[in-house]
This record gives sequence, C-alpha cells and structure tokens, in this order.
Amino acid sequence: MANKRISVTAETPTGRNVSYKDNRTGESMTRPQFVKKIEQGLYPDYHTRTIHKIKTPCSNPDGKPGNNLN
Repeated sequence: MANKRISVTAETPTGRNVSYKDNRTGESMTRPQFVKKIEQGLYPDYHTRTIHKIKTPCSNPDGKPGNNLN
C-alpha cells in the first residue's frame, strides 16, 4: 500500500487536526496554510469543508470506508 501524501502531525484535545506534513516534500503546514494550498489547487486529492465556522482540510472520497486524514 502506498504512503499517504499528507499526514496529520498535531491535533487539539477535541480532535481537530491543526498541523500536517506533506510526506512527499517533507513540508510541515498549519491548518490555514494547508487550506490555502488546497484552495490554490496544489493538492487536488483534498478539499475543504467548513466545520463549526472553520475551514477544515478533508481528503476526497475514494470509495474506501473510513479512509480520511489521519
């Protein structure tokens, strides 16, 4: 199985993902930085959702149950 492009590196006590790592480039990003790059089209396998008024990165559905950022 191939490695995921993005990994979550930190989350809040309530479980909101706040830091990410691009496993291909090694770049670390905050949630707002990752959201901006998704909106710029740099990560076509991801989209954003607004959850509790906060833009949140999500991986696009791929038909595999339970497959999302982790």
